[in-house]
Amino acid sequence: MTRPSPSPAALPRLSLLALGLFAAFQAVAQPAGDAAADAADAKDLDKVLVVAQRAERVSNGATNLDLAIKDTPQSISVVSREQMDNFGANNLNDALRLSPGIQVEEWETNRTNYISRGFEIVNTQIDGIGLPNGWGIVTGAMDSFGYDKIEVIRGANGLLTGVGNAAGTINYVRKRPTNDEEGSVSVSYGSWGTKRETVDYSSPITTDGTWAVRVVAAHEDGGSYLRDYDKERTYLYGVVDGQIGENGTLTAGYSYQQANSTGNMWGALTFNTVGGGQVAWDRSASTTQDWTYWNSNNQTGFLEYTHQLSDNWRLKLAYNYRRTTSDDQLFFAYTFTGLDPVTYEGLNGYPYKGQDKTTANLGTAELNGTYSLFGRDQEAMLGFSLAQSHGGTTYNPAFSGFDVLPGFPYANNVVAEPTWGDRTVPDTTNQRIKRTYGVTRVSLTERLKAMVGFNYTSFEREGQTGGVLYRQSDSHTSPYAGVTWDFSDDVLGYVSYSDIYQPQDQTDINKVYLDPTKGKNYEVGVKANWLDQRLLTTLAVFDAKQDGLATYRGLDPASGNYYYEPVDVQSRGVELEVTGKVTDNLDVVLGYTHLKMDGDNGDDTFPWVARNAANLAISARLPSYTALSYGVSARWQAGTTSGPDSYSGYTVHQDAYAIFNAFVGWNITDDLSLRVNANNIADKKYIGSLYQIGYYGAPRNTTATLEYRF
Repeated sequence: MTRPSPSPAALPRLSLLALGLFAAFQAVAQPAGDAAADAADAKDLDKVLVVAQRAERVSNGATNLDLAIKDTPQSISVVSREQMDNFGANNLNDALRLSPGIQVEEWETNRTNYISRGFEIVNTQIDGIGLPNGWGIVTGAMDSFGYDKIEVIRGANGLLTGVGNAAGTINYVRKRPTNDEEGSVSVSYGSWGTKRETVDYSSPITTDGTWAVRVVAAHEDGGSYLRDYDKERTYLYGVVDGQIGENGTLTAGYSYQQANSTGNMWGALTFNTVGGGQVAWDRSASTTQDWTYWNSNNQTGFLEYTHQLSDNWRLKLAYNYRRTTSDDQLFFAYTFTGLDPVTYEGLNGYPYKGQDKTTANLGTAELNGTYSLFGRDQEAMLGFSLAQSHGGTTYNPAFSGFDVLPGFPYANNVVAEPTWGDRTVPDTTNQRIKRTYGVTRVSLTERLKAMVGFNYTSFEREGQTGGVLYRQSDSHTSPYAGVTWDFSDDVLGYVSYSDIYQPQDQTDINKVYLDPTKGKNYEVGVKANWLDQRLLTTLAVFDAKQDGLATYRGLDPASGNYYYEPVDVQSRGVELEVTGKVTDNLDVVLGYTHLKMDGDNGDDTFPWVARNAANLAISARLPSYTALSYGVSARWQAGTTSGPDSYSGYTVHQDAYAIFNAFVGWNITDDLSLRVNANNIADKKYIGSLYQIGYYGAPRNTTATLEYRF
């Protein structure tokens, strides 16, 4: 299918952006009138305000303009803190399973990909600051307790992240200090001996309340339904913020997570026999050996300063630091032929011991405000960011390997821990990304509004891999445009376009980095408020094309590296979302996605992505006894098929399935509550991911949580 062309009507709007930004800079130095000040006072309380007492602060999401979700020309979902607590979503994987339109591909015990509209989400934001996320792979289950909410922006979001694809962006919004002293402690106990303890405390630290601090801690450890798999995670987070002078606010924070696991899987189960037949294993099946482990550490720090330049303009400066390390000893089981259908022999084993370390620094400066044009107040944002990262990988070669394994499932001690050699010369990657970006939202009439923006990105990458030096650089300017039309106070239609540009961290089988992927993303939708603006519905139609997209092709046992190939992919589909309050005591989130994906030759591609998926989450309280709460969540997806295995060439199929979870909560007193969660209550057996062929999802399990608030 040919690539759709941008509408000619969209192209001249870039000159409108230049005009808007020019007018914006003139407006910075001008005093605001009384009418503008009154308009600012009437704005949504969720926006950043500098007042005599410190204010609540949240991010601005998809555009960094002060827009409600209904007024943003993209599909946006929000997973709230209350949802995460109600459904026991203690890590980001479980939290994102609550979001419409997201597939959580947990294809190893320690690695996960997030899929939206058929593509991997490779970019994240923290409090609205774009952080390139490598390949989109998340190592380990990151704790969710430090976040107030998670925003999922579906579709290309090159305006803010600068480097992005047609999948979308995940914006993690950190917890911030509150205006009042408050806190909570909780203890949980669940299936497989899983124990969890949390503390969350916030308090003003000055008598006038202009400075406050918040500390958050969580610890979790326990076993698993998988054979010999045990894990432990410790999470710490602290943040302080307050007012500097009459017009400035300063925020500083730090987070730390240590996640250790033993008996983890590297790679996945083999489901195929010789000839392509598919075997069903016990859900506890694992390829691990008793000497395997995977330990990872993630530390982040941030500093933000916001200065109110005038009633209408503010400057935000931010610095983010991230350091990740991992140390792992792994065992990979694979077959070139498939398994013997009687003895289930045919697997070979490969051991690996490696160490990874990445440090990243990101600085941003953004100017945000309103200016007057066409007799109306307009909004604009201009920003600059510089990101630098350094990564290194070493490994210890094994003096034994490629062992012939007994029939599967085998015991956890059939292969002794090998003798490891000295660490290799590290493979290194140094990367530098510079961005200049801007956007303006112009009210052309009371009903018609246009949003136009640009993003200029340049990146450099250099290092060595396998002792071979390499260097790569590129630059690109991406336009962004959106138009909204208010059919009424409660119904809005929109059209948006975004350019796609993404430098890729994946390498081919020769360990050569792939070129950046490029493409275009179109979206048309309608958003409507219902029930006195308590319920929001979104219907979106999208069409995205990405050329040269890195696509997984296998693992090279000789190097222990995954390798990829560039593929042209087009994704088209429809999304429906309903979210909000049906009554004062009933909250609902409903989502449905239908998509079609075509490859280089117009053939159906990425068969592991569900073409139809739906999710539902309902939370309620008894009107006659509001101390009792309850809810149910469900996610359903159509059948999927893996791509051909890179060794045997066979495929694995998973039929359509649905997973149901539920909770019941009881406020014993105003301060003490008890909640019981049950997951996979129908005890459905299913393969959790076919992205790179995975393993079985968890069977029915339960957790009880006792929480005290003060």
